Amino acid sequence: MSWMTALPFPPRRTAALSALVAMAAGPLYAQTAAQPAAAPMPAPAHPNEQDLPITMRAEEFSGRPDRILNMVRNVEITRGATGVTADTACYRRVEDEVTAEGNITMWRFGDRYKGDALQLNLETGKGWVLHPAYRLHVNNAQGRADRINFLGEDEAVVVDGTYSTCEGPNPDWYLKSSTLRLDQGRDIGTAGKTIIYFKDVPIIGTPAMSFSLSGARRSGWLPPTIGLGSKGSAELMVPYYVNIAPNRDLTLFPRYIFARGLQLGATGRYLGETGAGAYSGESHVEFLANDGLAHRNRWWVDTLHNQALAPGWAFGWNAHAASDNEYPSDFSRTVAASAVRQLVRELHTEYYGQYWNLTARVQDFQILQDPGAVLNPALTVATPYNRLPQVNFHAGRYDVLGGFDWAVDAEAVRFSHPDEKQVQGNRANFVGQVSYPWVHPGWFITPKVMLHATQYDLTSNVNNDNHISRVLPTFSLDGGMTFERKSSLFGPDGTQTLEPRLFYVRTPYKKQDDIPNFDTGVAGFNYAQLFTENRFVGADKVSDANQLTAAIVSRFIESDGAERLRLAVGNRYYFSDPSVRLNSSEPRNQTRSDALVAASGRISESWTVDSGVQYDAQARSLYSSNFGVQWQPAPMKVLNLEYRFQRDTFGLANGFRNVDVSGQWPLTQRWYGVSRVSYSTRDRKLLESLVGLEYKADCWVFRMGAQRFVTAAQTLSTTSFFQLELNGLSHLGVGNALDTFNKSIPGYTRLNTNVGRP
Repeated sequence: MSWMTALPFPPRRTAALSALVAMAAGPLYAQTAAQPAAAPMPAPAHPNEQDLPITMRAEEFSGRPDRILNMVRNVEITRGATGVTADTACYRRVEDEVTAEGNITMWRFGDRYKGDALQLNLETGKGWVLHPAYRLHVNNAQGRADRINFLGEDEAVVVDGTYSTCEGPNPDWYLKSSTLRLDQGRDIGTAGKTIIYFKDVPIIGTPAMSFSLSGARRSGWLPPTIGLGSKGSAELMVPYYVNIAPNRDLTLFPRYIFARGLQLGATGRYLGETGAGAYSGESHVEFLANDGLAHRNRWWVDTLHNQALAPGWAFGWNAHAASDNEYPSDFSRTVAASAVRQLVRELHTEYYGQYWNLTARVQDFQILQDPGAVLNPALTVATPYNRLPQVNFHAGRYDVLGGFDWAVDAEAVRFSHPDEKQVQGNRANFVGQVSYPWVHPGWFITPKVMLHATQYDLTSNVNNDNHISRVLPTFSLDGGMTFERKSSLFGPDGTQTLEPRLFYVRTPYKKQDDIPNFDTGVAGFNYAQLFTENRFVGADKVSDANQLTAAIVSRFIESDGAERLRLAVGNRYYFSDPSVRLNSSEPRNQTRSDALVAASGRISESWTVDSGVQYDAQARSLYSSNFGVQWQPAPMKVLNLEYRFQRDTFGLANGFRNVDVSGQWPLTQRWYGVSRVSYSTRDRKLLESLVGLEYKADCWVFRMGAQRFVTAAQTLSTTSFFQLELNGLSHLGVGNALDTFNKSIPGYTRLNTNVGRP
């Protein structure tokens, strides 16, 4: 027969047994200041249990209720959301203590524990449990231990304990620590000797570690990274994360490159608020003393800062520097990083109001020449002019004086160059414009008048005047119409539009051969550039124009307003051949520009296309084209195909014909393939290749692969990597496979393994 009794006196709180969740956190996956730490799954709300009675059930009771109660067989002790079952138990009222033995089961707010024996003082929160197996509500983690000692309500020590997010009695991976001290009051966990096991094989260990119990940032060592540099040299990096403050952090990157030596690196990040406004920044430095291959010191610096000084006033800087020309080629791991050749150093400030803004900056460059430029002068990188300083002013208003729009842009800049033989000097430029848009349902017309006024004060302008002025007016007229009709191409309630547009520009010719070219180039030819007044970018050249742009756009729109497909065709017609040119290699006697044809959109839930053609009507040949298609029927299923072509221009060998194929696809229920191939059909050369495999288990993911690419120095770089991702813990392995897959495969989906089962 089972008996039950309820003690009317209010018990005190028990120890915080749910502290075992601490084993899931730590520096192995510490977050940074710029990335908020992921909040753990909330545990059930804790009611105020101090006023609740203790309820006891058992087959047999003995003792004195006012002092001691002994319970035998099918014992159950509960208070609120906390309970214990056991074969035998004893409650001492004076000590306010519970002891239990035999088939112990304990639960508290969703966390469950099973063990052989238990002692718990309800007043102090001190006690212990022997040989516990536990499961935590917060992230469905589980583990075992020889003993858990409760030092108080918020502090516990796990002795020879394990932790894993895997299901089942034999987890694929787990960590084991000799001692694990959990202090929930201070949100700190500290561990002694810790080893991570995978398939019961130890894969990594550490003599000590500390971490945050809630998943917040905490200083400590991050997992070591083994990898291969761009030159194929093996390297080992062991980062250390420093949590300076909630809005500041520092990561140290000691890296040993076996062929070169010890490289020291650091990245610091910060953000915050002052009385004037927000500020943020990031700096990264690398230093390698006496490179074993180059036999000199090597270093790299990046720094970025932005800050509000007062309402409407801000300043910042953006600076990069390297020790030598070969640094990107020697230490980069991607095609983009190896191609960096111009390092900007800039300090700027902005002051703005409701309808205007004023910007000032100083800017210069460090040029990293391609190592192959010695043998091939065509690879030489030109040194741009420095701006010391540059001041820009912009003001504008819309819909004033009955519908007029106006804008003013003014600039004053001092150009200098490291080569004293180059033309240098000052430039002042003013561009004012006034327009009057007529906008009505179905059509619009916008006439515009512009004035360009420029003044130069130069030095070293050999055989030319050092004081040059230029004033040029421009008139343009922009107009278009919009027609609509019902369409069922992408649904029964869809709409198709037809939007013809004409854009006329008239700018008189003025000789500008004496004006140096400080920062001006021919604008890239695209659909948006068809509707601009000047075919140059920069203030040194203003193209003469007597031209008309004709274009038509058709859009397919669903009933909810989403645009499914856009088709565009455009061309520019010259009534007179433009005479202002940057150099003699530009084509002459043009009657019309290249024709542009483009089509893009998400034509179904799984198909996306993006294509464009630039056709040289005068030469009756294709100048450039691109075609890209993506098929993504489901997450972790994506295939990409892209073709790009551009012919040589101005007699330069700057054309290309490339094919790019990439994708992510399941091979079996758990295996996934990842691949990319970028091939130059013109040069018959493989530009970049990537092959990888991913295996998705219930509580871990394994990734492996290899990548090969051509650096800016026309040398091949080959890297291989593998990575083991343990859910809720860390990434371990050689290289960074996840980052490589993300950057190389458009539409790549990370295998979602960090969500525990309910």
